[in-house]
Amino acid sequence: MKAVLALAGVWLIVWGTVWLARESKPTPEKLRAYVAGHSLEGTSGKERGRIIEKVEDQLNGLTYEERQHARMGKSLDLFFRSLTPDEQAGFLDRTLPAGMKQMMDALNKMAPAKRKEFVDRALADMKKHEGDAPPQSDDPNVQKIVQQGLRSFYSDASADVKLDFSPLIEQMQKNLQSFR
Repeated sequence: MKAVLALAGVWLIVWGTVWLARESKPTPEKLRAYVAGHSLEGTSGKERGRIIEKVEDQLNGLTYEERQHARMGKSLDLFFRSLTPDEQAGFLDRTLPAGMKQMMDALNKMAPAKRKEFVDRALADMKKHEGDAPPQSDDPNVQKIVQQGLRSFYSDASADVKLDFSPLIEQMQKNLQSFR
């Protein structure tokens, strides 16, 4: 009887640990639910910082694909817009590096044919907008995103990815030069 109770106790502990691990793992749905349930309006100080930090931690805990899924809804964009400029800068500082690294890893693992298709779509879109003013190019957050993206691209992308993306980089330079 003692052995049965001990075995049941061990299984209960294992089951509880597995359940706790699953519950603590962030998902896009949990992130959107948290953001929807924790408005920053009317909050200040430590509570506001705690909410922002929790969103950052959950976002950084997602895989690249989960991040893309989480961004499909508007709640994360609305949350970001509700931050003060200093909070936005801090949020980007704490979430961009991980997101860019994940994106470079995904590009490095992507099949060459799929990567070429991605580049071709982006290139066609950029050519369509050649001569247009870059969106909010004077916004420090946009500049931070571009700088972090380029830094990550040049340091984390494989040689094949860099080669595949060279027409895109050239088109970006053309677009920027035609704007000046």
